[in-house]
Amino acid sequence: MKIYFSIAGLCLGAACRKLVMRRKQRRNEVKMKGRKSKIMALLLTTSVVLAACGNAGTENSNGNDAASGQTAETAQNTTKTASSDAADLVWWGWTPGSPLNEQYIAKFNESYPDISITWKQTTVDDYDAAIKPALANGEGVDIFEVSAGSANGGVQIFGSKAVDLTDALKGYLGDDYADKLNEASLSSMTVDGQIKALGVGTCYAGNLWINQDLFDQYNVKVPTNMEEWKEACAAFEANGIIGFVQGAGQGAFNIDTWHAICDNVKPGEFTKATRGEAEWTDETFVTALNLWKSLFDEGIMQDGALGIQQYPEANNLFLSGQAAMIMMGSWYTMNCLPDTMRANMEAASSTDDPFAMVPINFPDIAGTGNVGYVFCDIDYAMAVSTCAKDQKAATDFALWLGASEEGQQMIADSLNLVPVLKSVTPNWDNVTLVNGEKQNDAVQEYLTNAVNNPDNPRFGGIGADLNQAMMDVLAGVASGTMTAEDGAAQLAEVQAEQ
Repeated sequence: MKIYFSIAGLCLGAACRKLVMRRKQRRNEVKMKGRKSKIMALLLTTSVVLAACGNAGTENSNGNDAASGQTAETAQNTTKTASSDAADLVWWGWTPGSPLNEQYIAKFNESYPDISITWKQTTVDDYDAAIKPALANGEGVDIFEVSAGSANGGVQIFGSKAVDLTDALKGYLGDDYADKLNEASLSSMTVDGQIKALGVGTCYAGNLWINQDLFDQYNVKVPTNMEEWKEACAAFEANGIIGFVQGAGQGAFNIDTWHAICDNVKPGEFTKATRGEAEWTDETFVTALNLWKSLFDEGIMQDGALGIQQYPEANNLFLSGQAAMIMMGSWYTMNCLPDTMRANMEAASSTDDPFAMVPINFPDIAGTGNVGYVFCDIDYAMAVSTCAKDQKAATDFALWLGASEEGQQMIADSLNLVPVLKSVTPNWDNVTLVNGEKQNDAVQEYLTNAVNNPDNPRFGGIGADLNQAMMDVLAGVASGTMTAEDGAAQLAEVQAEQ
């Protein structure tokens, strides 16, 4: 059975509606020939509807019993044989991409050889525009990725097209499933009391990544404050290398940078404001907006930053060795693995050997000493479409990736995300980095610190209107068309209207 990752929508198409109408007409003609005839007609109509929605829950499903209540141990150790009625299913998403997704699929197929999965990827910015009509159309989406809150693929927006996974999780992990998983993997994916998707891993943001090889080559000090950051950028610029690169034309990553600045000014205040516990017009946020502007005025942001995207442009500049620093989060850790970095460097049109990149704290540009704070969300979650051709098989894959020890160990060892299954951590004995001497301690310390950070959501607590307002304000302040005070007032106005 093939699982393609794409986008689908309404379960009943024109053909299905015609069949239902035909059934109604037949019942009118026959009138009432007894209770048994009525029941048979209803069952037949229902089977037509289910067939149009993808054969969900039928006996010919290729999925194992995990989707319908098999225990985790049994589900994880059962090898399935191919079904005579193989279905073609499609998985859509934007992350993490090749080659990791193909590796996940290959491992899954060792236990589920009858389920062949094809990964279909869109860009971060294109995802919503692509998946919305596909889900509305009702064909082609079996599994699709969602994120927390109102970011791209937001579960609040697309959750209505996903099945409730609560019973499947109880069957897979037991009644105490919630105790075994990261709280955010469930709470941020619950809509109207239903678990609409299962988080795969947590991603953290608020830190920088640096090309340690370039820092060593040019004997540049790793920056810890504004002055050192300016000096580092100037040193690299003198050698024809971009010091710090950011695609400031992509608003979500600007929010990350500003959130980090806010935490540098006063930790936790950003999160309080999103919850209505602090005012956006407070001095903390005016100061943070002015510091954001200073990144452009003081030569930290590269020339033309507002005209490029974080993906692909800024990412490509960093991975190709043309920039020494970049604002990325824990998802970037996967580039510490030689094969993953090599593949991503090739995608960035670089034929150089992989280099040693390491995470560093966001510099103390506010001079407060408040550093090392990060914020997190479920990076992406697996949702099973209400119109999946085979909901049991699609659910099996979602559960395997997000709730099995085997799938979560792959997530952990890929270093792309922090696993949501609490019992799983990276097996460092099996993880080989590009340059262990330069990277091992820094990466392990970074991930440990991230997991132990306080409650500080990334996008999960930001509503759609506030998200857009933040992007607009940050672009306006950066370009000089809006003052920090006016920007803070605009955020406060939007917050009040939510």
